[in-house]
Amino acid sequence: MSRFKRAGNVDSLAGFRTPKPEAAVPYGLLKAARKSGQLNLSGRGLTEVPQNVYRLNIDDSAEAQENVSFGGPDRWWEQTDLIKLLLSSNQLTQLSEDIKLLPALTILDLHDNQLSSLPSALGELQELQQLRLSHNKLSSLPTEVCSLYKLRSLTLQQNLLETVPEEIGELGNLTELDLSNNLLKHLPSSVGRLSALQKVSLCHNKLSSLPDGLGQLANVKLLDCSHNQLTDVPVSLAGMLALEQLYLQYNKLRRLPQLPAPVLREVFVGNNQVELLEAEQLSCLSAVTLLELRDNKIRNLPEELALLLTLTRLDLSNNDISTLPASLSLLPNLKVLLLEGNPLRGIRRELLAKGTGDLLKYLRGRIKEEAEGAAGPTAMTLPSESLVNTHNIKTLKMLEYMNNLLTDLPSEMKNLPKLRCIVLNHNRFSSFPEALYQIVTLETVMLGNNQVGGVDPSRLMQLFSLSTLDLSNNDLLNVPPELGLCTSLRCLSLEGNPFRTPRAAIVAKGTDAVLEYLRSRIPT
Repeated sequence: MSRFKRAGNVDSLAGFRTPKPEAAVPYGLLKAARKSGQLNLSGRGLTEVPQNVYRLNIDDSAEAQENVSFGGPDRWWEQTDLIKLLLSSNQLTQLSEDIKLLPALTILDLHDNQLSSLPSALGELQELQQLRLSHNKLSSLPTEVCSLYKLRSLTLQQNLLETVPEEIGELGNLTELDLSNNLLKHLPSSVGRLSALQKVSLCHNKLSSLPDGLGQLANVKLLDCSHNQLTDVPVSLAGMLALEQLYLQYNKLRRLPQLPAPVLREVFVGNNQVELLEAEQLSCLSAVTLLELRDNKIRNLPEELALLLTLTRLDLSNNDISTLPASLSLLPNLKVLLLEGNPLRGIRRELLAKGTGDLLKYLRGRIKEEAEGAAGPTAMTLPSESLVNTHNIKTLKMLEYMNNLLTDLPSEMKNLPKLRCIVLNHNRFSSFPEALYQIVTLETVMLGNNQVGGVDPSRLMQLFSLSTLDLSNNDLLNVPPELGLCTSLRCLSLEGNPFRTPRAAIVAKGTDAVLEYLRSRIPT
């Protein structure tokens, strides 16, 4: 009988009742979100956003009905507006217009879902600062998004976008724009109005050109246009004066862009169709530390490469280079030189295998041999008894006399009509060589590690092409303020001198900061 008695307590209709669904969002999370203003629902397998999320700050909480104790720790009337909503890595196919019920949101993360469209109600989230929409299936962007004037970060990578609305230029506070991995064939000119932008990612699209307006983005530090179909880069990009990193790999470029960006550090132009390196383009790279030119069609390397004094890494792999200019060895900071995949002649393979240091040492030896070979009975004599054939050197663009005992240069050197670079480091000059003031073609003067006690800025100003001046480790007791008027200078090295002003902290900020300081010291 006990067996039947126990059976009498069983709900005989249990198999016919509809089970009560569990809440998609645990009550505890909603309760915590009311207090913190943040709700993380990432990776929960959601196919739609539960209605109680949208109505989080509208509907009365359970505490409003159950807990009326004014002394309780959970006082429901002190709830905080939701400002951060994370819905990434779910299976959302749409977002309800009810998103407008969360007007205080500053961060909305919807990346890694299945969204194919967005509600116009997004435009009502006027406090929004970050909108993450990457890795979805969006084919268009509603213009209402472009009315989110406080938006600072808009990430749309890995979608199906074919166009961007012209109204995007209204997002004046945007600092980051990521449109990579889409189907874009062109960009609206209004992008040039996004004056606060610092990072722009356009890689992996179908862009055949860039709008001229990009050149107005004077605060952009990183521009990634790799993996597109660019055949040229507009000259207007010269206006991007804050640019530090430029990515142009995997395009159809036939030449380097000519961008006089004073702080441009890294340039990637690999996997293009560049055949010729031109002096005008190279002269703009006064601050570059990394230059990647691999997988192009470059045949010859110009001597102007030796003007890239800040260069630490040069990648020339897989080109058509047969000879190396000995002047490469004059690059003072070069640590890595990659040349694999080139039909080099005259350099043993085992030498290449030894690495950059041994290769540069070999090239320096070639410079010495060429200098000795240029000596002859008609040469002029330098103070160190070095002999230089004036007829031969009249056609040279570069001269190098390092580690000698030179104290002066012969006046005949002023008659070198094509000289652009002279390297006189580690000698015994006590003053700036008089002859150099008269060589108006000079672009680079290297006088580091000498005993130079002063320079004449009024005469340096006559060297209109002078962009690099190395006076480091000399005996300068003062730096004349008028040196700041030498506006052609892009690289001025003054480290290791005994002057007190400008202070070391200003010198460490770079050439622009030093020149600006010097100009401020000119008596009025």
